[in-house]
Amino acid sequence: MSRTCIIGSGFGGLALAIRLQSAGIDTTVIEARDKPGGRAYHWKKDGFTFDAGPTVITDPACLEELWQLSGHNISEDVELMPVTPFYRLNWPDGFNFDYSNDHDGLRRQIAAMHPEDVDGYDRFLEYSAEVYREGYVKLGSVPFLDFASMIKAAPALLKSQAWRSVYSMAASFVKNEKLREALSFHTLLVGGNPFTTSAIYALIHKLEQDGGVWWAKGGTNQLVAGMVRHFERLGGKLRLHDPVLHIETVGDRATAVETQSGWRETFDAVASNGDIVHTYRDLLTGSVTAQAKAKKLLRKSYSPSLFVVHFGLEGTWPGIPHHMILFGPRYKELLADIYDHGVLPADFSIYLHHPSVSDPSVAPKGKSTFYALVPVAHMGKLPIDWEAVGPVLEKRILDEVGRRLIPDIHDRIVTKFHYAPRDFALDLNAHLGSAFSLEPTLLQSAYFRGHNRDEKIKNLYLVGAGTHPGAGIPGVVGSAKATARLMIEDLAK
Repeated sequence: MSRTCIIGSGFGGLALAIRLQSAGIDTTVIEARDKPGGRAYHWKKDGFTFDAGPTVITDPACLEELWQLSGHNISEDVELMPVTPFYRLNWPDGFNFDYSNDHDGLRRQIAAMHPEDVDGYDRFLEYSAEVYREGYVKLGSVPFLDFASMIKAAPALLKSQAWRSVYSMAASFVKNEKLREALSFHTLLVGGNPFTTSAIYALIHKLEQDGGVWWAKGGTNQLVAGMVRHFERLGGKLRLHDPVLHIETVGDRATAVETQSGWRETFDAVASNGDIVHTYRDLLTGSVTAQAKAKKLLRKSYSPSLFVVHFGLEGTWPGIPHHMILFGPRYKELLADIYDHGVLPADFSIYLHHPSVSDPSVAPKGKSTFYALVPVAHMGKLPIDWEAVGPVLEKRILDEVGRRLIPDIHDRIVTKFHYAPRDFALDLNAHLGSAFSLEPTLLQSAYFRGHNRDEKIKNLYLVGAGTHPGAGIPGVVGSAKATARLMIEDLAK
């Protein structure tokens, strides 16, 4: 039986592990931290459950497939709950827009905003459906290993005007500025600037319209736990709290993995779900080709980081939905500050997560679990002392949530803590503290992103956000499907 090792237990690593183990390949997953999940880590404090993220589960079918491979059902391990509205979008003037897959309800809201945009929205959804078919269904789990594969996809990309940005495409269909923001902000959830991310990412709307938005009962951490249970049920092995130090190579082959504890094993193939720069620069120090690859990766552009305030409150707020976007007074200019100028602006947009409104189990009785997330420039563009700045920014964010939604928020806080770019760098080995790895621009997508199989080290594979197709749960699970296909085929030779 072939033996494989996967470094990192994020969604991509666990999805790959389940696929390999389902195919009869003896698979070991090694995780540096004390709990599985990678970016989907979690904390329990004072009776509250705080998920690190991601919190938006879309395309549940891509997850269900992981159980179906071995004749099981996801419901054995995970309870998925529908979330509606998907998001409530709120602007500083108090205007609210509830985004969901209630098409008639959406049309009524759009008609109230700008009647001429109703037809434009319908045409935008037709466009979204087209790029969903071409960019997600056809190419989302197909590895781009050579430039010829990119050329083959070029006609579809040209037809979809992939060189345009998501915001530009939305603006071509609708005139109302708030609606343009509503149709373009989704790229921020995968690390992309709506003004520079390829219009292909408009496919997220079709993904949500068809599959809905879901929550795992107990938190995203329970989806992670369910995947681990299923992987171990199939005979897989998970090694926790033992960071990998080296991937050993001989010539063009990865041969063994060594961890901080001194544990060392040989494997027929190795896959990394770790940060792509960390993988090549730090784990493959003995490979000349890997070090050359690391130098190229260092020249690429990386997604911003995040600053997240987790807090538990006294009381419940049935009027605050599961997901809210609290837009700031600026949109394009704010994103330019984050992505281009590398400053910490005075204003911000907040993604507010309120899971206890859907699932009271994540908070003590009569209390509520929240997190407030703001994008910030990565540490390469904003090299500030986050230990000093963190508490100041935390208060500013809580003040804004209080001003707009919960006036006595500071009096109600039971527990709180924040997570900054420095934490992404230290806990996840994330290059520059980036929360989403490579920025999802057109020239850093598909063939131009990390390849699912290394070009030089023939039994080294990648999975996760830095790999095609990119970040987000459907993206990394799709990368696992592409990588698993290659590994299963290669190991059968």
